[in-house]
Amino acid sequence: MDIELIEIRDFLASHPPFDALPEETLTALPKSLTVRYLRRGSSFPPEDESTPALYILRRGAIELRERGGDLIGKLAEGDTAPSACNDRRVQRNIIGTVSEDSLIYLLPCELLGRLRAEHSDFAAHFDQSVSERLRNAIDLVKERGNLSSTSLMTVRVRDLIGEHLVSTTPDTSIEQAARIMSEARCSSLVIMEDHQLRGLLTVRDLRDRCLAAGLSPQRPVSEIMTQRLHTTTADTLGFQTLITMSRLNVHHLPVLRDGQVVGVISTSDLVRFQSANAVYLVGDIHKAEDLKTLVVTAQKISELQIHLVASGATGDQVGQAITAVTDAINQRLLELAERELGPPPMPYCWMVGGSQARREQSVHSDQDNALLLAEAPTPEQDRYFQSLATLVTNGLNDCGFVHCPGDVMASNSKWRQPLAAWRHYFSDWIERPQPQALLNASVFFDLRALHDPEHLFSTLQREVLRKTSENRIFIAHMAANAIKHRPPLGFFRNFVLIRGGDHDQTFDLKLRGTVPIIDMARVHALSAGIPDVNSLERLQMVAGSAALSRDGAANLIDALEFIGTLRVRHQANQLRAGVDADNFLSPDSLSALERGHMKDAFTLIASLQETLGQRYQAGRFA
Repeated sequence: MDIELIEIRDFLASHPPFDALPEETLTALPKSLTVRYLRRGSSFPPEDESTPALYILRRGAIELRERGGDLIGKLAEGDTAPSACNDRRVQRNIIGTVSEDSLIYLLPCELLGRLRAEHSDFAAHFDQSVSERLRNAIDLVKERGNLSSTSLMTVRVRDLIGEHLVSTTPDTSIEQAARIMSEARCSSLVIMEDHQLRGLLTVRDLRDRCLAAGLSPQRPVSEIMTQRLHTTTADTLGFQTLITMSRLNVHHLPVLRDGQVVGVISTSDLVRFQSANAVYLVGDIHKAEDLKTLVVTAQKISELQIHLVASGATGDQVGQAITAVTDAINQRLLELAERELGPPPMPYCWMVGGSQARREQSVHSDQDNALLLAEAPTPEQDRYFQSLATLVTNGLNDCGFVHCPGDVMASNSKWRQPLAAWRHYFSDWIERPQPQALLNASVFFDLRALHDPEHLFSTLQREVLRKTSENRIFIAHMAANAIKHRPPLGFFRNFVLIRGGDHDQTFDLKLRGTVPIIDMARVHALSAGIPDVNSLERLQMVAGSAALSRDGAANLIDALEFIGTLRVRHQANQLRAGVDADNFLSPDSLSALERGHMKDAFTLIASLQETLGQRYQAGRFA
């Protein structure tokens, strides 16, 4: 075989969808291709090409635009151009320009049709839309973990609970309730009245509220049952229920189906499916009596991420689990600080920002936090909160959540303010959106109350969301800021990779991948006055609105899940190798198929950035 044909075959074999063809088909294919050279600035497809064909870019770069001039994609080495083989309208509606001298292969439509008919995996590449390919890619990434049919990532709560509901009424005696639990061999008892859930009795309630308190076992169970209950549903994934338990630090949740109680899920039901368990880490954290114990427990977070990735967890699931652990550490540090300093001199709210607020943390996360005080403090009161903030932020740093490089922490007096000052801050940022205000937006417009017994935060949040939803100029500035971080479309080409330094020949999965989506989700949520701060939840809430179609939201969700999952997988691989986790991925570590899916994700992001910019005329504020 001619060496040039061998080189073409090897090239095709390294790029989807041709890598799905059998070897004998690949070997014969180069003889059927036509080779063309296109000069920079020429039109694409070539005007003198009369026979419709699939174009395969061997070398160079091509920009594709709609008739209106909007950029819809960029082609680089290994990409195939939209084909007119099935629909001549594709060729009429897309205008291409060769932006670099390019070498292309032409595959005749007749041959393309035969290949699609004979090879289903090859055909799927053309039969599926970009968004469909991306959704399939998420499944493939998860399958690279040891995901089994009994994984918490796939099993529903309904499959983990018994068929028989064990219950009694509020007037049942404690002694009789204990006997029912013993006979049923269960650790909890549902308390029902008139077919309504009234409470839950656990073994811990019997121990702490009856035996330890010296209460007569003849008293009604209503006196010791837990009445303020959180619940889950029968269709909820086991993993999500695990995260809910971790966040709430509870070990039992009543399970509802169509609003009716059908059982109780416990950590014991979940533990056999999950060895590195966030619930038990959280339990250990809440029992920790000093910082040293917290530091030791926090060291298990890396192991948790490794295990979750190996089990097939997505980026969102890893983020939810690790944030639950971080929240618990943060809360325990506050409790230990109050124990050391004494009761606070006034009500306060400890707010977390950034990835912790969004519940999107990984092992590679720093800390962002602030204090909201009920009123302006006296100098003595401020010294208390300064000490409290210093103890907590230093403790978080010791636990691996390093000090914020921008000093956005409650230990900084600028971010330790009364409600009136925070109102002024947000009003100023919204009404006068200067560059610094836009930098603050990524942290302070993603806030969540972690400790707030007097509900100070909800008052502030309502006022802020009302102002953002009413101020179109502010939203336009935010939109302009959100589209500054462009995805590296064709990142596998050298000119878009980081050059030199510690991260030579890599790209930043966070800055160039997830951040653009997070920024767009924030703009849409603030514009609509939506209080959710988790990026997936924000996109789900605005889906189908005037600002973002259902398909657009679904595409951003899929892109975030795909890139985020690759990111946590990359970090898990580094942790296994004993290397500090980061966000810098070499494209050489991805398969040709994964590189293709990454290109799909970046294409979707870029397209929706263009849409966002046009909607808010963001170019005026760039």
